[in-house]
Amino acid sequence: MKSIRTRALVALCTVTLCGAAAADEGMWTFNNFPAAKVAQKYGDSPTQAWLDHVRLSSVRIAGGCSASLVSAQGLVMTNHHCARRCIEDLSGIAGKDYNRDGYFASAQVDEPRCPGMEVDQLVEITDVTPRMEQATRGLPAESYADARKAVTAAIEKQCATSDDFRCEVVSLYRGGRYELYRYRRFQDIRLVFAPEDAIAFFGGDPDNFNFPRYDLDVSFIRIYGHDGQPMAMDDHLAWSDGSIREGDVTFVSGNPGRTSREKTLAQLDDERDFTLPRHMNFASEMRGRLSEYQHRGTEQQRHSNEDLFGYENWLKAMKGEHAALADPAFHAKLAEAERQLRAQVAARPELAAAYGAAWDRVAAIVKRGQEMRPEYEALEYGPDSELFHIARGLLRHGDELVKPNGERLKEYADARLPQLRQDLLAERPIYEEYEIARLEWSLTRMREDLGADHPVIKSVFGRRSPAEIARTAVMGSRLKDVVTDRDGNATGGLRKALYDGGKAAVDASDDPMIALARALDPAARAIRRRFETEVEGPLNQQEELLARARFAVFGLATYPDATFTLRLSYGAVEGYREKGRTVPPFTTLAGLYARSTDAEPFALPPSWRAARSRLRLEVPMNFVTSNDIIGGNSGSPVINRRAEIVGLVFDGNIQSLGGEYGFDETVNRTVAVHSAALLEALDKVYGAQRLVREIIGPAAAPGGSARSTHAR
Repeated sequence: MKSIRTRALVALCTVTLCGAAAADEGMWTFNNFPAAKVAQKYGDSPTQAWLDHVRLSSVRIAGGCSASLVSAQGLVMTNHHCARRCIEDLSGIAGKDYNRDGYFASAQVDEPRCPGMEVDQLVEITDVTPRMEQATRGLPAESYADARKAVTAAIEKQCATSDDFRCEVVSLYRGGRYELYRYRRFQDIRLVFAPEDAIAFFGGDPDNFNFPRYDLDVSFIRIYGHDGQPMAMDDHLAWSDGSIREGDVTFVSGNPGRTSREKTLAQLDDERDFTLPRHMNFASEMRGRLSEYQHRGTEQQRHSNEDLFGYENWLKAMKGEHAALADPAFHAKLAEAERQLRAQVAARPELAAAYGAAWDRVAAIVKRGQEMRPEYEALEYGPDSELFHIARGLLRHGDELVKPNGERLKEYADARLPQLRQDLLAERPIYEEYEIARLEWSLTRMREDLGADHPVIKSVFGRRSPAEIARTAVMGSRLKDVVTDRDGNATGGLRKALYDGGKAAVDASDDPMIALARALDPAARAIRRRFETEVEGPLNQQEELLARARFAVFGLATYPDATFTLRLSYGAVEGYREKGRTVPPFTTLAGLYARSTDAEPFALPPSWRAARSRLRLEVPMNFVTSNDIIGGNSGSPVINRRAEIVGLVFDGNIQSLGGEYGFDETVNRTVAVHSAALLEALDKVYGAQRLVREIIGPAAAPGGSARSTHAR
């Protein structure tokens, strides 16, 4: 497997080395899409009207996934695994298991609200680079983070004119450009359809990041307005007729989470030698603890499934990333790319004076980060518990809101409060046994990471064990109490009282989980402050200089690293070669049944076994394309040149795991559910005809079908 990833990455042409991206590489912003390159390779290119329509038809799930609008009534398509939290929460509320059994709302009235879910639609992009640069120009490194935070908070607050809008200042090219993304914010999201987990994640971990695949990884949710009715949407993607063939051009519109293609060699070596091994160790430990917890019973298995899935997926992805960075040939390629860029900068005196020292400064900052990161992660990212998350959120909400907007922790700035409120006051089921287990595990890990003699461990733990602390805090806490109306809006309970009461109410609370958060917070704030001023801010400052150096050498015809903001990639339906054999681009329903067994994870659910005789087995199930994607693209639509849905992204192949650091179009592949399989399943397996009628109806975009907005 390592040799495959090596071959996939050795031939890459990074943006640092080559300037404009080669082949079908690139996760492009919508205001810098390389239309001319697409036209040169595929014969025509998207018009501005096409780009605007696709942008408005693409949405983002705030928790970390992509999605698309597929009807004028606010119907949204995404992956099953992107809605797992909603499905699991609703299962707990209803006392059922919708992950195991699936869910379909046969009528609109049966569509239940997903606790805490938010969907965002990007409506405007504005360049704010001059304002950001002016606020930080000439500042010493230790002041950079504060100045950038203050101006970011001010810009976002000015933009977010009501709670219906979400505004984010986005750093692109690692500080080379800053753009203000303005979103329409939707917080009443309801579940419409989800298949059984057995078909949504058919093949389980053995098939994860592999191809051929046979998954129906889909769910449908719906946006509702303030009037409690489905939200009317002007733009949505039409459904294709399913006739897509090998070689056809495809576009993926979604929100890739993170790439590291613009990082320096020192930063990548840090990931290889420190960050990834540490996080892989943690993920492996948590996978083991969760697997053991699931043996306690069926209910324990149900309410911990989402977390286990997350850790398994994260671990496998990190292993692929680490294998890429650890490969000598790939590392040599990275080193040569950096050497060439530094040489070009050194050859021009004006560039050498402005940017030449930046690489060495980054390396020094990285070493400082290595020293601080274990304590920073232990205190700021732990403990792991839903109740602790709520307690710390309420505590910091009270403490931060008495400060000026620009001086707060960034997640408590005015423009970000609506999501914070939604998150803290969501009526999610809380399972005391699971809370105690999670809190005990994370406190045990905290003591291991910090050491028994660390001042925080001595003062907070005292003579108590992690198990004692966890049981006392969970069993005595009333933070699980929240009262909501029929639409899921918080109307009462201790949690809401503390949120509304602010600092005075929280300071007066004797809730034991609040007390635990209060005991840990001074040290957590202190190490966070040091990390921001000594590592994060100085590093951002140097990355900004490196971005300017790349612009000076290569120009602006490149794409930036992924930032969980909306991007558009282009490619084609295309198989690949693996271990000396050709991997065809399509699988079929017939292949699904041939692959199925009576044992997990290849056991089909009863609905699919019963429907076999009704299905057209020649219908394509999954397919691969050469589009450049990364984590966060889950749930992205795959569309054709007419902006019609031909598939739904849910994974990449094993070779794509190195896509964090580079792209090779010969083997990196996007894996998607075919649009024809989605319709076939909705109609003949689940009897969801009301959904089928809704999504294959006429296009409702202004000016007619999306077909009219593409140059031919």
